Amino acid sequence: MTAVQSIAEREREIVEEFALFDDWFERYEYLIELGESLNKIEDEYKTEAFRIHGCQSQVWLRPDYRNDKVFFKADSDAAITRGLVALVVRVLDGLQRSEIRDARFDFLDDIGMNEHLSPTRKNGLSAMVEQVKNYAREDASS
Repeated sequence: MTAVQSIAEREREIVEEFALFDDWFERYEYLIELGESLNKIEDEYKTEAFRIHGCQSQVWLRPDYRNDKVFFKADSDAAITRGLVALVVRVLDGLQRSEIRDARFDFLDDIGMNEHLSPTRKNGLSAMVEQVKNYAREDASS
């Protein structure tokens, strides 16, 4: 993934990857693999300040602001949830704050994720998306 890829290109890439799998067991395995490759947040930032509320599992997401772009590090104590936050980070990492604020995440429907997640995981995913958008709205100097 290059820094110049648009959100649409990143989302299309993910949709194509998930289309390679025949069933949801394989897709969940792939989601877990994505979580293993996540740029993980350092242990010292696994604090309440960076925890995402609304997730059944513990999830931490830390922004790093550079030149009006936001880079993310994240982690979770659950494998599938770690994969979900990896998807969110993969789509938005290193993009302009305005791009992040306007992101729609339609690809989640395209890959069937919203349809196949339990209600608690779906709520957690929504909380992750809302938090990245909140980070993009925040004053980077604070």
